[in-house]
Amino acid sequence: MLTEYRLASVNRGECKVEGIYKTKIRETELADLVRKTLGGRLTKSREMTGGWANSAYALELEDGMRAVLKAGPPKSARMMRYEVRIMKTEVEAMRLLASSPLPVPQVYHYDDTCTELPVEFFIMEHMDGEIYGSVKPSLSEAERETIDAELGRLNRILNEVRGQRFGLYAQPSDAGWKDTFMDLIFGVLLDGEEMGVVLPVPYAEIRGEVLARSEVLDEVKEPRLVHWDLWDGNVFVKDGAVTGLIDFERALWGDPLMEVYFSHFNRSPAFLRGYGKSKLSESEFARRSLYDLYLDLILYVECTFRQYDDEGHIRWARDNLAEGLARFMNGQHR
Repeated sequence: MLTEYRLASVNRGECKVEGIYKTKIRETELADLVRKTLGGRLTKSREMTGGWANSAYALELEDGMRAVLKAGPPKSARMMRYEVRIMKTEVEAMRLLASSPLPVPQVYHYDDTCTELPVEFFIMEHMDGEIYGSVKPSLSEAERETIDAELGRLNRILNEVRGQRFGLYAQPSDAGWKDTFMDLIFGVLLDGEEMGVVLPVPYAEIRGEVLARSEVLDEVKEPRLVHWDLWDGNVFVKDGAVTGLIDFERALWGDPLMEVYFSHFNRSPAFLRGYGKSKLSESEFARRSLYDLYLDLILYVECTFRQYDDEGHIRWARDNLAEGLARFMNGQHR
């Protein structure tokens, strides 16, 4: 077998951390796949950095066409409970949005049979522009506000897609939003317990506080499409405009307030303006506090699953969770 697995680096923020094994695809395999799936000849390929488990390759064909191949981790990789069929989710979400005005990559080919490669993979359109998170520090405040507002407008369009049931895209539930979200956040706690992750607050105490504050989730009545991972690293920009939205693998049907730009990491007035929201109500802040805790828990628990060895990143994730738990336990919503 030509395909190998190797430990690969991951970029989160400004930290470079080591993650679990990723699929390494050789040039000859890439050329063969391009010929079979796209009907062209590969002239250049480059492995793209980023992503904790999926490998990505930028492809250039003889006729000038550009594409990206994304391959999943080996089946032996242990995933967190909420990571259900995430590559299938990504492909289906992009196909769902293909006719929308959103700048989402076109999917050219998808194989989940593990016959063309020993792992799941797909080939998609190459998006023009640069990663927003990479160029953001070099932009002026006015330029950032323009992009944030446009991102808010696009995120609103995405969230206007209605679903039939709440839950993970590839595993919707028959329950209401409160019970669905409780399963998600309690699932992360179970992941942590099973992996022996020590949290700043006892697991039982966190469960009790989450349960005590869960009634506010009953306000969410209609399932909406939520990207959930639309941070600056998953947005392409060019000439002051958003040119691409990627990485839909964690999409779900839920509350739009789960989107990253509503989190404590990305409080952007320009995003809210573009989204069409002046501010959050008290009950929305209360819901958002649950979603913040959920994200903070994932960021720390995943360190053990991903086998990160960068102590600086692990310390950041632990400190971020400790601060988030302190806010949550003290009832600080804002």
